[in-house]
Amino acid sequence: MAQQDDEDKAEHPPQVTVCVIAYNSGPTLRTCLQRLGAQTFRDFEALVIDNDSPDPGDAAIAAEFPWVRLIRNTENLGFTGAGNQGAREGRGRWYVLLNPDAYAEPDWLAKLVEAAGRHPQVASFTSRQMVEGEPGLLDGLGDVMSITGIPYRGGYLNPDQGQAREGEVFSPCGAAMMIDRQLFLELGGFDEDFFCYGEDVDLGYRLQLAGEPTLLVPDATIHHVGSASSGGRKSEFAVFHGTRNRFWVLFKNTPALLLPLVVPLHLASLVLIYLKKDNRPHIRLILRAVAAAFAGAPKMFRSRAAVQRRRKAGLGEISRAMTWNPRDLSGRRPVIRPLRALR
Repeated sequence: MAQQDDEDKAEHPPQVTVCVIAYNSGPTLRTCLQRLGAQTFRDFEALVIDNDSPDPGDAAIAAEFPWVRLIRNTENLGFTGAGNQGAREGRGRWYVLLNPDAYAEPDWLAKLVEAAGRHPQVASFTSRQMVEGEPGLLDGLGDVMSITGIPYRGGYLNPDQGQAREGEVFSPCGAAMMIDRQLFLELGGFDEDFFCYGEDVDLGYRLQLAGEPTLLVPDATIHHVGSASSGGRKSEFAVFHGTRNRFWVLFKNTPALLLPLVVPLHLASLVLIYLKKDNRPHIRLILRAVAAAFAGAPKMFRSRAAVQRRRKAGLGEISRAMTWNPRDLSGRRPVIRPLRALR
């Protein structure tokens, strides 16, 4: 009977692979999996990758759920390495990434799959994210790229005023995204040099360059704690990797004619941000991150050559996908555009 079950699984792979990457996730992981197990859409497999967490509780929590396939790594591959591992291990047509501190509404997966059915030409989708424990407060409506080269989650920490509508955003947020698994692999998945932070924006930028839009599905909702595994949004880990990786996103992906504009604007914006009183304690850390970004620039420019060879979108399309309005960045305003007609 067990052999027959294995044969059935091989012949009839699930429609969706959901991957949860755990690292010191603790009790948020249990809640995440409880909510995942309550989904109305059932044609999915669930992978939990324990990324060599020093907290042995992560694997024990995942083992409480018999429908979860637990993968235990012997080293921490970062979100990028484990995310690529999940895509290789998965069997679904669609690859879904869900943070261990993200709690899905019961119809979350159903809404993502329904959107894919309505838009068969679209291969990348992102969710409506609310702040867990703060009713009515947005965590994000897809990621936005500003002309300064600083990405942000659209609507982050803004009141939800019903502004969410289905439409294109610059890139998906890795906390709760769905992408065609084969396309993800063909694009090279996440850049493992990033390790953590900014890898979803880098992927989204490569999708843009390849002419592949990302669609916000506003009725596919998760509630996000945020930075539960990395010590908080302003931890040294988050600040260093976030700062370094933002430069790398620009070096790899920005069209050549935009680079002379974007990089100086990015540096100027960074100075303005970290001269603020609350950010001054991080100045030395920021300088180390900038030094690391430029030290890694040659490798990023080598990666850039392969990225630009796959490029299908013109300069105008990439420019329109960004926001040029400084008020969007300062107010973290969502930027959602009507879905373009695809070739």
